[in-house]
Amino acid sequence: MTENILLHACCGPCAEYPLDVLISEEGLRPLLFFYNPNIHPQVEWQRRRDNLQKVADLRGLNVVVEADYAENEWVHYDPAQNGGLSRCQMCYETRLDRTAAKARELGLPAFTTTLLVSPYQDYDELVRQGLAAAQRHGVEFLVRDFRPGFRAGQNQAREDGLYRQKYCGCRPSLEQSDFKEKILKGQAAWQAEQEKGQD
Repeated sequence: MTENILLHACCGPCAEYPLDVLISEEGLRPLLFFYNPNIHPQVEWQRRRDNLQKVADLRGLNVVVEADYAENEWVHYDPAQNGGLSRCQMCYETRLDRTAAKARELGLPAFTTTLLVSPYQDYDELVRQGLAAAQRHGVEFLVRDFRPGFRAGQNQAREDGLYRQKYCGCRPSLEQSDFKEKILKGQAAWQAEQEKGQD
């Protein structure tokens, strides 16, 4: 079956439930798109990318990865110099605009995002940004409220042995996390494991 929608995916766990809906309930064939220049440090970006690939492999799906790594844009972002957009609004706009452009580039008629599954994200702002990006690039933004399936998706991620992160992704969100020390230890352990595997 030919892919007919581009699914922007922030990570493997958040992809689980939206994929169930899009594939099983709506009969769509998603192409996964990993474009998340907000995720820091780089070891975290790699870990989330690899876990999304695990989900894709389990479901027989393809993944397109854009390795854009833009730490300074998130750490030093100044809303006053960007029309008053908050850092989170800028983050949504950046990722959804690139996803819409990629859908157009690949000849796919529509796109959506796994960000719509998280109760921790601003759903209304995501919809606003997605619709605006769709209009700019001449594709459709599939508006879905995946949030009722958030816990089910997290449980499925646990069953699939996926890494489930404890912060949104950018360095400011890491600094604000109550789990910062545990996260940093986990990142160091994962990186050491990867380096050991390359020996």
